[in-house]
Amino acid sequence: MEELQMAKKKITGQNGKEYTVKEKKPFYKKIWFWLLILVVVFMFASVVGSDDDESTASDAKTGQKQSSSKKKDNVPAEYRAAQRKGQTYADTMNMSKAGIYDQLTSDAGEGFPQKAAQYAVDHIKVNYNKNALEKAKDYREEQDMSNDSIHEQLTSEAGEQFTSQEADYAIQHIDD
Repeated sequence: MEELQMAKKKITGQNGKEYTVKEKKPFYKKIWFWLLILVVVFMFASVVGSDDDESTASDAKTGQKQSSSKKKDNVPAEYRAAQRKGQTYADTMNMSKAGIYDQLTSDAGEGFPQKAAQYAVDHIKVNYNKNALEKAKDYREEQDMSNDSIHEQLTSEAGEQFTSQEADYAIQHIDD
C-alpha cells in the first residue's frame, strides 16, 4: 500500500483544488525498456553466432579447418598467388599440368619463380583427364581434326603438353 502512495503525488492547482497525480517512472525502470534491451542483445548474439557458423560451414565445405590458417601463413604469398593463378588456368582454359607450369614460369606469362610454380601445380585441384577431354572436344569441333591429330596436339611440347595417358583418355571418351 505504501508503494501505491509513493507512486501518487498530491498537488494543489491554481483554483485551490487538490489533485492526485500519478508519478511516471523513468523509462529505464519500465519493463518494456528491459524487454527491448533483451531482444536487441539476442538479435546481436544470433547475428554474431551465425557469422561464426557460416565460416565454420564454409571451412567444412572446403575441407579446411580454422587452424589451417596457421599453415597458410607458412606458405609465401607469392606461392599462394601462383596457386590461385594456376587454378584459374586449369578451370577456365583446361590446361595441362606442364602447360600451367610453363605459363606460370614464363617471362611472357606470369613470371613466377620455379618453386612457386611447382607449389602451385602440386596444390591445385584439377582433373587433367577432364581437361584433356575438353581440349580434345574443342579441337574436334573447331578444327575438325582426326583422333590421331588431336592426340598429337594434346601431347606435343609445342601444343597442350598433356601426358600420353591423359590424351589416351580424351580420345577414348571424345564421342561420349
